[in-house]
Amino acid sequence: MNIDHAKAIPMPEILAKLDRHPKRLSGDKALYLSPLRNEKTPSFWVYLKTNSWYDYGEAAGGDLVDFVRHYLRASKEDCTTSDALRWIRNMATNDITIPPIQFLDKHEITDPPLIVKSSKQIEHLALIRYLGQRNIDLNIAKEHLQEVQLQNKASGKNFFALGFKNEDGGYELRNPFFKGSTKPKTISFVRGDNPPSQHIHVFEGFMDYLSAVSRLGNDYLNGDSIILNSIACLSKAFPYIHNYGYRVAYTWMDNDQSGANVTRLLSEFLKTQQDIQHIRMNNLYAPHKDVNEWHVAMSSPTRPMSNR
Repeated sequence: MNIDHAKAIPMPEILAKLDRHPKRLSGDKALYLSPLRNEKTPSFWVYLKTNSWYDYGEAAGGDLVDFVRHYLRASKEDCTTSDALRWIRNMATNDITIPPIQFLDKHEITDPPLIVKSSKQIEHLALIRYLGQRNIDLNIAKEHLQEVQLQNKASGKNFFALGFKNEDGGYELRNPFFKGSTKPKTISFVRGDNPPSQHIHVFEGFMDYLSAVSRLGNDYLNGDSIILNSIACLSKAFPYIHNYGYRVAYTWMDNDQSGANVTRLLSEFLKTQQDIQHIRMNNLYAPHKDVNEWHVAMSSPTRPMSNR
């Protein structure tokens, strides 16, 4: 494990392994009891967007490697950078989530040099056919997706893709030949029909979300939904759940090791919330890898479903 991979592991994962869980969430930061000493009043802040920390009791902070060096020093162990990397590597082999860079689909482009030229309602026949191949109801797709025209800054070429907007104005992008995103990269939040909702659903990607709505309907989902857009964005979902009053959280992660890791981390977080039940939906679409694969397998021959 190199230093960049180590720094990419989300701080909440390491803290959960140390049996430290958020005492309070505020925007994009989380407050913990310090793992560097015994204390009764939390003073250890984790900044989720930058994956950094600051301990006001120690007047120290930094990235994950800096934290581990301080932790090793407090434990009276060797605390060089090499020692910290070895410690993190040992933790990573003990069921902790792999660094986000290793989660990416080999075909996914996460930082393409793209310019959004325009967006409009879905009309392009190739995109409609692609939705048909994924068995996504076209009317549902039009409620959530846009047809986005993009330009590759490096080549100057233009192309079209389905665009799913996130909370910071970036797009998740898909077409039959391309999977990527524009910056900024973060989660998407879909409010249910009758707020405030008592149910929250958490999906890995928007195709899974649209598949669940296409197959099961909004009445079945009956609540708000968070689409992570990348499991590296998991910690960004926590403030949307914290103290909102949800009573049930449904998780729809992939049936693979990465999905199991994310489900475990969500479960750890949900234990810090009052009176919220966690229901894992994996058995519904097992043995398929994800919701869309199950939806396609359960559907009639692929075609765009333009009328409901």
